[in-house]
Amino acid sequence: MESLLLPFQFPFMQNAFLIVMIIAPAAAMLSCFLVLKGWALMGDATSHAVLPGVVLAYLLGLPLIVGAFVAGLVCALATGFIKDHSRVKQDTVMGVVFSGMFGLGVVIYTQVQTALHLDHILFGNMLGVDATDLWTAGLISGAVVLILALKWRDILAHAFDPVQARMIGLPVGLIHYGLLVILSATIVAMLSSVGIILAIAYLIAPGAIAFLLTRRFIDMLWLSIAIALLSGIAGTYVCFWLDSAPAPTIVLIMTGLFVAALAHKQFRQARLERAGLREQAE
Repeated sequence: MESLLLPFQFPFMQNAFLIVMIIAPAAAMLSCFLVLKGWALMGDATSHAVLPGVVLAYLLGLPLIVGAFVAGLVCALATGFIKDHSRVKQDTVMGVVFSGMFGLGVVIYTQVQTALHLDHILFGNMLGVDATDLWTAGLISGAVVLILALKWRDILAHAFDPVQARMIGLPVGLIHYGLLVILSATIVAMLSSVGIILAIAYLIAPGAIAFLLTRRFIDMLWLSIAIALLSGIAGTYVCFWLDSAPAPTIVLIMTGLFVAALAHKQFRQARLERAGLREQAE
């Protein structure tokens, strides 16, 4: 038993467990709305777009989270504006914007001499988080969870049918751009732990898995939070024994859960179809 509890005895592992428990609820709740709204690529685009903001903030001596938030917000708002004022489809706009922002960040990084580790930005440094990272992630995640918990009905109505939401008097524009701001803030909360590239898994996988397992949105929210917490804690625990990076290990566990949920759904549908055919035959 003592050997099984060994990872919990090290301060750096304790911080790693804490950071995943802090960011999991906010990322999981947001992932449900992103999945229902079809904004999976938006999360990908915004997470990649924070790179130039991080590098520029470092050069200017500003907190990295400030640069990340501003860059992510600019990308998200620009994507929404171009989509609303042009004939170009949203997925095309996001592909162009996020690849351009990511390319800009890489070019700036390679042209200047910095002590900033690109690997930590891209893949996170979960085993190196400190009290400042925990407080930053906690404040942002807490605010995101509070907003989503209070306004989930309005956001859900907007996700399913923006036209109907406008007709019943909801501030559709405020909800749309407010969701983009929340997305940028959540990515900033995950910057020090899972990093830019792997943040997309936390923003999509929990909601996608829960979507396959339940039909009620409230159940989807709770289930996605449980999945995010389970994956985060299990991945952090397993990486200690495998001597691997925590963030990729967490993503692999989420991928396995998604495959299992998909197989379960396909098996259940096949069984229901067989039962229906049997009833018709009788």
